[in-house]
Amino acid sequence: MWRADETDLLPSAPVGSSVLAAEPALPDDWWQALNTSLDALVEQHTRRVATPDTVMITQSRVAHVTRRFLPGDVDTTVQRWLPAHADLNWANVTGPEFCLFDWEDWGVAPQGLDAASLWGASLAVPALAERVRRERTDDLESRDGKLMVLFVCAKILVPDAHPEDPRLEPARHIAAQVAEDLQRD
Repeated sequence: MWRADETDLLPSAPVGSSVLAAEPALPDDWWQALNTSLDALVEQHTRRVATPDTVMITQSRVAHVTRRFLPGDVDTTVQRWLPAHADLNWANVTGPEFCLFDWEDWGVAPQGLDAASLWGASLAVPALAERVRRERTDDLESRDGKLMVLFVCAKILVPDAHPEDPRLEPARHIAAQVAEDLQRD
């Protein structure tokens, strides 16, 4: 009998921990592979519902979490539910050769969940967060993507967050900006 850890058979090592503190040296073909994979994923069909943080994502959960940043009269209804990895962070992708693994949470989720999750895991490295934003602009600039940015910011800005987490200030700033955008829509 053979035993292997899920990472033993990957083509490269994971890029890092779930949240990065330094910019990884990822080639352009890595970013192309990420985009190709995420674009192919949303074309799939499933009835499975994503479970980010092992909790099923629902309309009521999205509304509850994003209300922290939005007044009650802002519509938090998700319009596009698409297949998503639902745990996209730097510990679940390899580099320099791209591979996306750790699929136990995948299922339908609001458009932009994966992009917002990777963006949030990059906030301690502003150039990396900006690269994620540029690569996944269509997802992050959609209305549902903006809701997912607030969803991710809420997870970063929990009351018991470590006060020295370098993502706190960028998350506060972006959450305020996105909330203002959604109030205007």
